[in-house]
Amino acid sequence: MPFFLETGRMALRPLGEADVDHLLGLDNDPEVMRFINGGRPTTREAVLTESLPRFLHHYPCIGNRGFWAAQERSTHEFLGWFELKPLDDHSAAEVELGYRLGRAAWGHGYATEGAIALVRKAFTEFGVERVTANTMAVNARSRRVMEKAGLSYVRTFFEEWPESIEGSGLGDVEYALTRADWERGA
Repeated sequence: MPFFLETGRMALRPLGEADVDHLLGLDNDPEVMRFINGGRPTTREAVLTESLPRFLHHYPCIGNRGFWAAQERSTHEFLGWFELKPLDDHSAAEVELGYRLGRAAWGHGYATEGAIALVRKAFTEFGVERVTANTMAVNARSRRVMEKAGLSYVRTFFEEWPESIEGSGLGDVEYALTRADWERGA
């Protein structure tokens, strides 16, 4: 299977139907989903009809998908997924960086390692001008990954969500990095 990207410890490969059980396990861990949906479980049907089509979407402007499965290089263990998707199907000017890793992968630097590699790929191979990432303001671990990947705090914003989850009253935060700042070694 061809890899989209390899880092020192991980390989990112296209997600596919064979990953449904991995995705279901990830999305049914209350701690993993705490800042996504408050830890509520996800159904197999939702993974098949909502998540998987989004993961399989092809972005013409980068000639690739925007989501990849992360696996440990030596054991091939599924760690989670990473996202680097254009905000517009037909323009790679601005992309969104994201990641969702299983708890077993937390605290080992995988999120930072993958985020740094994807930011580099965005600016060196895809002609990206700006990388952006969002999380809940209270999600300190994810914010730290964004900072380690070179992104800087831009703003706090408030959106209407279907259901309130713990910490949502403090809003979401946007982080970003421009090509110019990345080239300067921001």
